[in-house]
Amino acid sequence: MIADILLYLNDDGHEHAHVGAAADVAQTHGARLTGLAVAEPLAAHAEYLPPDALDRYRDAWRSRNLRLADTFNEVLANRGLSTEWRSVEDLRVDRSTVDVIALQARYADLLIVGQVDPERPADLVPSDLPGQAAVMAGRPVLALPYAWEQRAIGKRIVIGWDGERESARAVADAMPFLQAADQVHVLVVGSQQGPRERHGDLPGADIAAHLARHGVNVEASSQAISDIPVADALLSAAADRRADCLVMGAYGRSRFREMVLGGTTRRILNEMTLPVLLSH
Repeated sequence: MIADILLYLNDDGHEHAHVGAAADVAQTHGARLTGLAVAEPLAAHAEYLPPDALDRYRDAWRSRNLRLADTFNEVLANRGLSTEWRSVEDLRVDRSTVDVIALQARYADLLIVGQVDPERPADLVPSDLPGQAAVMAGRPVLALPYAWEQRAIGKRIVIGWDGERESARAVADAMPFLQAADQVHVLVVGSQQGPRERHGDLPGADIAAHLARHGVNVEASSQAISDIPVADALLSAAADRRADCLVMGAYGRSRFREMVLGGTTRRILNEMTLPVLLSH
């Protein structure tokens, strides 16, 4: 059940589309929608800034927050949703924007964030924000492509299944989407399709049977690949099936206080052409 959705907004030019998409998801699941803006933490050398620099920074942040709040409220004015606007000003140098987003997301059932637009990057927001948030928050993350043309999300879903813990977590977290979907396709992609103990005699059959017992309209297939990346195969399969959501596990680990994402996760987030629901 999805009762609480958190939407992170940045002034990247895609705010209206992201609020609209989040509102559609909230209406589908009867959920409350909270919008979130975060003041980007000051740099480590902030103590050397001119005396009035902090005041000017706060003024700029508050103006940005007001613009985002206005957009959020304007788009949702006639939606009939339960909503809240939340802004967090945490300027400590030992906190990153992702730290703040992840903390706020722990009090929601689903976090929605936009793919970072390479044409309009934010200084202190990582380009792989959705993946980092999924790994750090402990909550599923729905990532929206910056070029997404708003339409229904979750009618035709492709699951990228590899039998690992992260993949199982993603399927469990996505269950409300899967049960509401018109069609779900489980796709096992890999050069070897993994060991028998992970996938059974027929790759994808066991997870498909599990989903069917939950009332999901599901089918499964496997695809052996050798000359293209797994991420490309998943995105191609999603396009072939006219999918409007890809469900997959997010792989990553912490190294020297930085989050390092797995190659497939990182490539999907860089090249995504449809919404992606990630879980770690």
